[in-house]
Amino acid sequence: MYLGPDPEALAAALPDGVDAIVCPPFTGLAECVAAGLTTYAQNVHWEPEGPYTGEISTPMLTALGVGGAIVGHSERRQYFGETDLGVARRAQFALQAGLGVIACVGETQEQRDAGDTETVLRVQVDAIREGCGAHERLVLAYEPVWAIGTGQTATPELAQEAHAFIKSLLERPVLYGGSVKPDNAAELLVQPDVDGALVGGASLDIDSFVAICLAAAGIRS
Repeated sequence: MYLGPDPEALAAALPDGVDAIVCPPFTGLAECVAAGLTTYAQNVHWEPEGPYTGEISTPMLTALGVGGAIVGHSERRQYFGETDLGVARRAQFALQAGLGVIACVGETQEQRDAGDTETVLRVQVDAIREGCGAHERLVLAYEPVWAIGTGQTATPELAQEAHAFIKSLLERPVLYGGSVKPDNAAELLVQPDVDGALVGGASLDIDSFVAICLAAAGIRS
């Protein structure tokens, strides 16, 4: 729930050779689309309309020219009680409406400490797979919940291990999201099964976000 950088300035600063998607709050969607940025929403509902105050529907997004949405972000799961089945349902209906989807999965610190990381990821990914299959517009994002907004980051080796496991369940690209910053982006993105980054706090600063994009572009080249 933050305002990000100026969309036109960001569009002008993004490097070539990287696929950048911005996911602003609902009030910033139209401005980002107008600036020529590939734009996704931070959430989307499964019903095209109805008595769901505060939600955003797929027709609302397509009317704005928005290309897709994040579903199942760890903060949506934690603070708004979104379940695995609910996340899968949001993803399924967004894909059916022609939108792209970034579906987030990840374990808490308690689950990791208990040795349950793979069990948790399997349940979350299985729900998405059953609802969506390996849809071409579906991208997954691994968010170790213990690294979201905490400054902690999974080691590159730990991220690679989790991404490889997720891909063994559902063969789709997997982004890493968990305190990605300019100083750790390259070592994460060079891992063979880390296909990109879901950038949180660092995306609020244009210089930091562009630096991460440059790291990605350098690896892809």
